[in-house]
Amino acid sequence: MLKSKQFLQRFSKEYSKFTPANFKLKRALVVTKLSRYEFEQLRHPGLSKEQLEQKLRDRGTDVEMVLYLHNLHKDFERRIVQSFQDVGCEVKLSSRLEFRSSLSKDVMSWADLIVPVGGDGTFLLSAGRASPLFALSQQKTPIVGFNSDPLHSEGRLMLPKHYSDNPADAVARIKSGDFKWMHRSRVRTTLLGSNGKIPESTDLFRHTEVKMEQVTTDPEMLESHMASKYKAKMKRILPYLALNEVFIGEHISSRVSHLQLVLDHQDVVNKTKCSGLCVSTGTGSTSWHTSINRITSSDVDDLLRSLPNSNSADVLRLRENAQEIAQRYNQGLLFAPDDPRLCYSIREQICVGVWPSPKTFKERDFVKNVFVKSHCIDANLVIDGSISYPFNDGAKALLEVHPEDALLTIALD
Repeated sequence: MLKSKQFLQRFSKEYSKFTPANFKLKRALVVTKLSRYEFEQLRHPGLSKEQLEQKLRDRGTDVEMVLYLHNLHKDFERRIVQSFQDVGCEVKLSSRLEFRSSLSKDVMSWADLIVPVGGDGTFLLSAGRASPLFALSQQKTPIVGFNSDPLHSEGRLMLPKHYSDNPADAVARIKSGDFKWMHRSRVRTTLLGSNGKIPESTDLFRHTEVKMEQVTTDPEMLESHMASKYKAKMKRILPYLALNEVFIGEHISSRVSHLQLVLDHQDVVNKTKCSGLCVSTGTGSTSWHTSINRITSSDVDDLLRSLPNSNSADVLRLRENAQEIAQRYNQGLLFAPDDPRLCYSIREQICVGVWPSPKTFKERDFVKNVFVKSHCIDANLVIDGSISYPFNDGAKALLEVHPEDALLTIALD
């Protein structure tokens, strides 16, 4: 706790001068998404343009639409680069594919601003791949994202959609300091064990499993009270921070995940069999967290119809407003991006016989931290759906939020 307070004091002193008006933008790293067409080119490197397009047509793909969206994105990408160059900013362009290479460390150190161009996936990749640099050096490089296709992408992490029509306005405001900082909480994952070893991570961003460049942190001795409580000697903080969520569960989705959870360092060990655990930030509450926990108007209607007085006038009026009730409930699942709490969700928890244990264990709740022990056969701990670590029987992890890990982003209204 003292270490965190000391860091926050240094952080506040350093960033008291780092106001929007004092932000000096000279170098921008633009990280652009991989279009569907580029993805198919990578999958079939030996085919000519004509051969590739014929193969896609044989598969039933709408090639004209794929090419249209590819060209739409590339045109937008050029507009972004030009907009930064027009305000005197030096620009380097990196694709999502290139950004996972070792070159990205040097480029990120060079940049004053990281600019994802695409959708939320590109934003998450930019934030995730930047986190090792921050974890090791405490360098905070701000991020601001542009949605290249607002008609087909929600882009919740990007600037409002009207800036997609005129990105030069957004760039001019950023250059002049006419914006606000937004701090987004991230999940820090600490592995606990007997020897401080760290498993190899796997890159899932290209829809295939590819071994990542291995970024490591130093192992540390675990504090005595933590060592006693969790039966471990060493800890090692994973170098990647989760902006949306950490998911833990069996690799094969049809297999039951057997996990033990300790919430907020309490003395209760909660045992569950389920389809996996999702631990979400406020930023991630608009994504998988909501998908797991949302209800539909049909759910509301079925619930109201099950009431003993389902044919009463009051219940019938409620049934007429089932859509509104569902929307209000789903909206209540969201929480602020800078919220220091996490919200865990148990997916499809088995609730028969002795499960869960204890019976009072909630399927979803807000916590400050979660300790997880695996009793799985072939499980993974996955950060933001893109960085995967093995997490099998006996593996232990502590998930928590630290203020100093927050992602610094630019907000425009």
